[in-house]
Amino acid sequence: MNAFTTRPEILGTFGVVASTHWIASAVGMSMLEKGGNAFDAAVAAGFVLQVVEPHLVGPGGDLPAIVYSKKKDRIEVICAQGPAPAGATIEHYRAQGLAKIPGDGLLATVIPGAFDGWMLMLRDYGRLSLRDVLEPAIHYADDGHPVLARVADTIANLADFFAREWPTSHQTWLPGGAVPKPRAIFRNPALAQTWRRVLAEAEAKRGREAQIEAARDAFYRGFVAEAIQDYLDTAEVMDESGRRHKGVLTAADMARWTATVEAPLTYDYHGWTVAKTGPWGQGPVFLQTLALLKDFDLAGMDPAGTEFVHTVTEAMKLAFADREAYYGDPEFCAVPLDHLLSDSYAAERRQLIGRQASLDLLPGAVPGFDAQVQHMLAMLAADTSGAVYEPTMAHLAKKRGDTVHIDVIDREGNMVSATPSGGWLQSSPIIPGLGFCLNSRAQMFWLEPGLPSSLEPGKRPRTTLTPSLALHEGRPTLAFGTPGGDQQEQWQLAFFLRHVHHGRNLQEAIDLPLFHTAHFPASFHPRTRDPGSLIAEANFAPQVLDELRCRGHRLTVAEPWTIGRMTAARRDADGLLRAGATPRLMQAYAVGR
Repeated sequence: MNAFTTRPEILGTFGVVASTHWIASAVGMSMLEKGGNAFDAAVAAGFVLQVVEPHLVGPGGDLPAIVYSKKKDRIEVICAQGPAPAGATIEHYRAQGLAKIPGDGLLATVIPGAFDGWMLMLRDYGRLSLRDVLEPAIHYADDGHPVLARVADTIANLADFFAREWPTSHQTWLPGGAVPKPRAIFRNPALAQTWRRVLAEAEAKRGREAQIEAARDAFYRGFVAEAIQDYLDTAEVMDESGRRHKGVLTAADMARWTATVEAPLTYDYHGWTVAKTGPWGQGPVFLQTLALLKDFDLAGMDPAGTEFVHTVTEAMKLAFADREAYYGDPEFCAVPLDHLLSDSYAAERRQLIGRQASLDLLPGAVPGFDAQVQHMLAMLAADTSGAVYEPTMAHLAKKRGDTVHIDVIDREGNMVSATPSGGWLQSSPIIPGLGFCLNSRAQMFWLEPGLPSSLEPGKRPRTTLTPSLALHEGRPTLAFGTPGGDQQEQWQLAFFLRHVHHGRNLQEAIDLPLFHTAHFPASFHPRTRDPGSLIAEANFAPQVLDELRCRGHRLTVAEPWTIGRMTAARRDADGLLRAGATPRLMQAYAVGR
């Protein structure tokens, strides 16, 4: 008899959709029922998430997706992570008196990439029309949806700030001046009107592809870009620095940028091949950690026991230290991925994993990169900001946003793992007339020259967004992911290892207690770290928590069922489809038949 799970592992053969909100999952499934494929379903769900989880994602945000097309028979990465604008130079930001890029406001904005990424997915992989995939989002923006309690709380926490500093956001999120009540019907008519106008301009063209191209033009070279430019020409808004700043994004930046498709980075592990984004994201951390863990007997460890949690945590500390030292946009800097993923390097680094928790940030040594590593360590040592990293998931501050996630597999075997984020309602003021705001992804750059993630015009920030897709014995099998910033790889890794080594089904693996560390520098402002920290859910056995303390982990015990927002979907060799979604926060859902 199977172990108890908080909800069933969904089984079927027609299609499965799992996302971080039940409405988005239902909308994705409706696209499959309509004759669409996994890509159509992901696009429609993605636009709906911008409406129903606006504190986590918006139209002005970012999008990486890893996809498997049965027709092409290959896995690809859709990179819709917008780069820094032409005016985003270290010199300009330093001239504003900034040592770090603020976590909100207009200086934190990169080119909004999500819309172009979704359009690329729809055009090149989907088969439904633009109207088909946009209409559900228009409906929920115009006719309303039951607002999440966390959305209402976020708005309430920011109500005074919005009224004082960001009046356009106050008008949008507090209609009539009142904070929306949890579960009350909430509308964003300006956003609905934006998508209607995009549709109208697109449908003036004949043919599906021409309409999608017209929609891209409307956003990046038409009325949307013009409205953004008109606002930024005069806007000077308060941000986390405590001062008002103008942005550097221009309509010209938007006009010359497009989303791209690239090959994934992969790693073979115990019969599985895991595909991740390149080093412009944190995806290689997952692969480096697998390399470190490959020779440990994880299958012989209790998946909720001390040895498992300790070993995985210590391996992650080493991989994340390398993230800080080596990762960045490979179009701007050399990233020694072959060395970082080599067996010899992993064997050398594995020796650093002992019985006691490490309190040191220990990037590895790669020939030719010594000066770069020392530069990074010296910069971190000189940082005296002294802020404390909040240990529990997305609640880094009242104004901190997070992310959403979507996994879809259809009956043909097409697969999508997408992690949209950014442009959340806390990012910056609403653009007048559009119903959405810009993103704050530029905060992941350093204002220190000479580092792989130093700010440069046209460079992609080293994002935390990291969807996952895995093959089993060469067959595309598993799509999975989670929100969570720097915790995304950590929660996904625990899920994947428990599924692979301990035979737990998707829902069982998702339900097991989760943990993560903030040992390394955070990707979000103010970029602080908490050496030796370990945050674990109270669902772990008390003896396990006590033993972790004895091993030197600086333990914070989080409330039960509060860490992680995992979703996952799987296709077995016989065509059986599976899906699961976390019960944490009580909003993610998997559907299928």
